[in-house]
Amino acid sequence: MLQLPKTCYIGLALSALATPASASEMFASDSPWMLGDWGGTRSELLEKGYDFTLGYTGEMGSNLHGGYDHDRTARYSDQFTFGSHLDLDKILGWHDTEFQLTITERHGDNISNDRINDPRVGGFTSAQEVWGRGETWRLTQMWIKQKYFDGALDVKFGRFGEGEDFNSFPCDFQNLAFCGSQVGNWVGGIWYNWPVSQWALRVRYNLNDEVYAQVGVFEQNPSNLESGNGFKLSGSGTQGAVMPVELVWTPRIQGLKGEYRAGYYYSNAKAQDVLKDSNGQPAALSGAAYRSSSSKHGMWLGAQQQVTSLASDQSRGLSLFANATVHDKKTNAIDNYVQAGLVYKGPFDARAKDDIGFALARVHVNPAYRKNARLANQAAGLYDYDNPGFLPVQDTEYSAELYYGIHLAEWLTVRPNLQYIRHPGGVSQVDGALVGGLKIQSSF
Repeated sequence: MLQLPKTCYIGLALSALATPASASEMFASDSPWMLGDWGGTRSELLEKGYDFTLGYTGEMGSNLHGGYDHDRTARYSDQFTFGSHLDLDKILGWHDTEFQLTITERHGDNISNDRINDPRVGGFTSAQEVWGRGETWRLTQMWIKQKYFDGALDVKFGRFGEGEDFNSFPCDFQNLAFCGSQVGNWVGGIWYNWPVSQWALRVRYNLNDEVYAQVGVFEQNPSNLESGNGFKLSGSGTQGAVMPVELVWTPRIQGLKGEYRAGYYYSNAKAQDVLKDSNGQPAALSGAAYRSSSSKHGMWLGAQQQVTSLASDQSRGLSLFANATVHDKKTNAIDNYVQAGLVYKGPFDARAKDDIGFALARVHVNPAYRKNARLANQAAGLYDYDNPGFLPVQDTEYSAELYYGIHLAEWLTVRPNLQYIRHPGGVSQVDGALVGGLKIQSSF
């Protein structure tokens, strides 16, 4: 029998407390905060330019069928977010200037690590996206942003991740293949998504009301990934820089919102070849070190478009989305990724703020990376997948997720979901996995 973690019971119990009380009171369903308006103090501070947030995301995953290990269990992972946003125009009189400080804490376990994926090679996607980058506290955001020329030019500097501005995508799904900046999921060694931060500069120019272009420079420092460096501010360990550029179009087509992104990234840090040594021979056979490349690069495309709406409420209706990334075949394990899906908001009149989501994704492994694994097994004389020393050969992984988002209160949404992962980690010998999930998103 599966036992839900205590945190799940806490989240479900909170939903029972959502009442139609005044929005200023604790647990009021129409309040954006579970703890209410602090007797009006919160609204007063917001009016003066001080916005304080405490957020919580919890995710449960259970392997219902298949996967690498068929022994069923449930795992829970979560994240607390402590943020403060300051409008320095209101506070200090600094025109069009904002400051953001965010600290996060993650902990828990992920069902993908040993039940879904073969632990000898791991996986690509994750059934619990909130898990990752260590069970630790981190300085996730510390930046200042200022606008110039009546808002046409927007400059942001400090510590933050690439996915905050570039290749951005919402995170309502629980599977990582449908959540957040996808570039960071497939080149995570150089592109650090939330909750990791690094020193960065982002410059955006609004060409008109619908189109803007932006460019960034991000410190590429692997030491920022270490659990003990969550609050590291020094640049020691920096290997180079990641420089993304992006063009974003945000039209209203027949009054319905859309967002279209096209971008390119370039890293000037040295990157290791996935197959060959310095003499152009397979390193797995020669025994020599893998050769070094002077750079790494890739590109992405993204689209989100609402296609239907209700005359009575334009926020309700069907939206479609798709994302794709392409990466350097010489130095990256993943050479391409594609994803598509839909979200329907307000499916029923009685549940106008609920939402339904469905998505499919394909993650494809670089043929050179696959060849390297086969040659490594050949060199070791290993041909039996069941041998502990065998290196599983990875090819293509497919993921799907269906969720229903229950909007219990303005401050609480619960999303039960069902996921299916075919060839987890791209390993064809691993059975397709059916995962039951539950995602809780709350604002205190």
